[in-house]
Amino acid sequence: MTIGELFRLILPVFALIAVGVALRRCHWVEGTAETSMIRLVVYVCMPCLVFDTIVGNPALHDAGNLLLPPLAGFMTTAAGFGVAYLVARRIGLEVGTGLRTFALSAGVCNYSYLPFPIIGGIWGERTQGVMLVHNMGVDLALWSVGLLVLTGASPREGWRRLVSPMLVTLVAAVTINLSGLSPHVPDFMRSMAHSLGVCAVPIGLVMTGVNLADYLDEPAKLLHRNVAISACVVRLGILPVLILCVARWLPCPVELKRVLVVQAAMPAGVIPIIIARYYGGQPLTAVQIVLSTTAVGLVTCPFWIRAGLAWAGVS
Repeated sequence: MTIGELFRLILPVFALIAVGVALRRCHWVEGTAETSMIRLVVYVCMPCLVFDTIVGNPALHDAGNLLLPPLAGFMTTAAGFGVAYLVARRIGLEVGTGLRTFALSAGVCNYSYLPFPIIGGIWGERTQGVMLVHNMGVDLALWSVGLLVLTGASPREGWRRLVSPMLVTLVAAVTINLSGLSPHVPDFMRSMAHSLGVCAVPIGLVMTGVNLADYLDEPAKLLHRNVAISACVVRLGILPVLILCVARWLPCPVELKRVLVVQAAMPAGVIPIIIARYYGGQPLTAVQIVLSTTAVGLVTCPFWIRAGLAWAGVS
């Protein structure tokens, strides 16, 4: 796949985020409407997407695609938090001035809304299903190690938050797939799950833009040179190399290697902004990291994906 083809896959993803920004600026989505839309995506559309993508997916009959993806997702994300924490200390951030928020935000990539359509556009549902299983490990790291990094909360508090509609649906879908019950799932249930599932990513991307738009009223605050440069070095420089080394040398199925290559190229995830809001972090620091890595990532993503595929020896 050429760089131009990769750009054509990535641009619509960022365009949907821009649509969300425009909707917020026009006051078409705000207040309770925003909350309701996010709940619709998280509690209905994303679980349906998981069910639709996993049930009947032949790639998930391979034990390597069920055991290694969550382990790889957990380990690379936890390592990301550690690397980001060390860099944040290096640039002079301290607890109370963005140290912990930097570690959380730069340490986790946008592991769902951005890579899902990219992976689907290149390899289809087979690899998308492996990505969703991989993301279970990322969630595990985010709500355990990540929450501990941000707040110092006990591991018990992080584990408790893992029980979600996404996790329940993921376990149920994998069980149905492995048990051979996929052909017995009623057609109306598959059709409903598909119809709601296809809405998950576009609505999620639009709501990402809606969330970011809240911070655009004071553009001068959105650029902190040290934070922006350091976040790009971590998220778009150091961590891609780390993840691509895992993709190259981890003895795993080709689908997981593809997922790791795409995840390595992703900018910082948006969810740390919400976590920082609720758990006493510095949401502005998270926004600075998301905006800077997303802007630079629009250019670097296709190159990292192209180079990563060649480095990992997959197509």
